[in-house]
Amino acid sequence: MPSRWPPAWRSRTTPILGAVVAVLAAGLAISWAPRVRKQARSVALLVSGDTAGWIAPCGCTSNQSGGLPRRGTYVEGIRRDRGVILVDAGGAPGGTSIYDRIKFEAILKGERLMGSAAHNLGGPEAAFGAETLREIRKATGAPFVSANLRDRAGRLVAEPLRTVVARDLRVALVGVLSTQFAREGLRIDEPRDAVLSALASAPPHDALVVLAYLPEAELRSLAAALPEADLVMGGPTGQSIAPTRVGTTWLASATNKGKFLVHMEALRPASRGDATWSGRVIEMSSEIPDRPAQMHNLSEFRAVLAERDLPADQTGLAPPLPVHRPAGYQVAGTESCRKCHSGDCQTWTESGHARAWRVLQAKGDHVDASCQSCHTTGFGLPGGFQSARRTQERTAVGCESCHGPSLAHARRPGVKTPFPAQHQCTSCHDAENSPQFAYEAYWHRIRHGATANPVSEELRR
Repeated sequence: MPSRWPPAWRSRTTPILGAVVAVLAAGLAISWAPRVRKQARSVALLVSGDTAGWIAPCGCTSNQSGGLPRRGTYVEGIRRDRGVILVDAGGAPGGTSIYDRIKFEAILKGERLMGSAAHNLGGPEAAFGAETLREIRKATGAPFVSANLRDRAGRLVAEPLRTVVARDLRVALVGVLSTQFAREGLRIDEPRDAVLSALASAPPHDALVVLAYLPEAELRSLAAALPEADLVMGGPTGQSIAPTRVGTTWLASATNKGKFLVHMEALRPASRGDATWSGRVIEMSSEIPDRPAQMHNLSEFRAVLAERDLPADQTGLAPPLPVHRPAGYQVAGTESCRKCHSGDCQTWTESGHARAWRVLQAKGDHVDASCQSCHTTGFGLPGGFQSARRTQERTAVGCESCHGPSLAHARRPGVKTPFPAQHQCTSCHDAENSPQFAYEAYWHRIRHGATANPVSEELRR
């Protein structure tokens, strides 16, 4: 095909094209230079922490962060082109009830699916006690580490140090927690001394990473006092701490229900020189898709909950009962309200509160106590919701979710309901589940009271 450029133009443009090609070639050389350097054994250290039972976002509002399904996707994405060492700084359980243990074991299984190298025993883990932790480790194969948590007899509850290798980078992982978490049957050694003691018998390694479940002030003090450590990665600091240098040691923290990961990158020259570290905090946002293997793990967790059908008093989520309970402090059920409050009950029937249980069922979350506690009536209270199979009549958010156990009022309307209803809203409409909550705006959706049927003086007495 003949050229569309005239001969004269072609002759004038030849030198120009040559220059352009030369510039492009130089540019390509420059752009490829970092890639050549990155081929020198890049290793990512990914640190989670303070999961607090948040195996997955509850889904009550959009754009919630966190969850093992997203964490799994992020980890696998990083693993495609570099070595990965995945660890947890501790704080995975949300409590010590039977329900919390089931969820903790599911979280540990999820971590194992991701290839976790170490899980530090933090304060929430220690609260289970030494023997239970050993049972959980046996059941799940969790790679627990702790250099300073001891049982009643003075024995370490987990191995103090683990050494892993990624792309020829040998990393020693040591775990510690704050002495403030000591309790009956547990002894906690001073963290710095415990790290140095573990190092004394450590195999050769290129980098030392300390997983430290410590409050921020203690975390910073430990990093300053441990120049032997390359990195000190922490736990419950309120807010995540972006990687920063404390002397010669890197310090960072992932916290807040596992919504963030600390991503540290180690780059070693091909000649096996010392690693150069850099890092950042990554949010596990809703933009990250869910990993199927983690979703399967979540489904298995829900299947266990469905089979066990735990009563509310085994979940750690039932509210405390008043020490001096008045007579009739018992949930009567929404149907008991219709005789005197038919108009208000009709308003309720047409509200989102009446559909709250069906919303859970549609998502498969109706078996999970964390969701049940806000989508039922009187969760864990006398006469209230106890479990999905035991108390189907107490599903949905009924009158007594706000007004309190009102059997005494149902029997004798002159007796006031026990709870100031307005004060109950934020027990469920909190910053996590309902971040846009504003009482005046939400009240208009369920406004009632003026439509109540007249109640005779005889009934009031």
